[in-house]
Amino acid sequence: MPLWKSSGIALLGLIVTAAPTVGQSLADVARKEADRRKTIKEGGKVYTNKDLPNVPPPASSAPATPTVAAPDQDKPAQSEKAAQTAEPAGQEAGGKDTDKLGSTKSKDREYWGKRMKELRDHLDRDQTLADALQSRINALTTDFVNRDDPAKRAQIGTDRDKALAELDRLKKQIVDDKRAIADSEEEARRSGVPPGWLR
Repeated sequence: MPLWKSSGIALLGLIVTAAPTVGQSLADVARKEADRRKTIKEGGKVYTNKDLPNVPPPASSAPATPTVAAPDQDKPAQSEKAAQTAEPAGQEAGGKDTDKLGSTKSKDREYWGKRMKELRDHLDRDQTLADALQSRINALTTDFVNRDDPAKRAQIGTDRDKALAELDRLKKQIVDDKRAIADSEEEARRSGVPPGWLR
């Protein structure tokens, strides 16, 4: 069958199927909708605040404990004996709560600003390290593929595996950093700290 005959048949079929849909005007549709609405006896129920039960406000919970950043790896760790005899962090000998600076003053704008800045700086540092490590992994992968010497390939493969393990550790640390920021923001919210103090 020639092309012009098959295209003519297809066009004729399209016209026949499109004809019934064109015949319906907007006025006809509006008339049918008005008739349908007349047959409905009652509309749906409208809910207001009077329909809802009274729920008491949630009880105030104890403020969350502040999250403490993990100690840096380059700082020496305390011995077990010194750690056991030392006062818990954030408390003086008298038992009063203190902030990181060791004073008994309340947590003010400076405290919250410094705390959030430290957490965000830690997150930025970890993300920068992860990006740099990803670039190193990409370079090692390219070098690994292009090497012919099996001994060099093995060394590059080992370096790449170490970098991949470190990248996984950094990704987990980034998740922990984000969680620490969210926890600190939640603690500030529960303490009634204005959002501007956290910027």
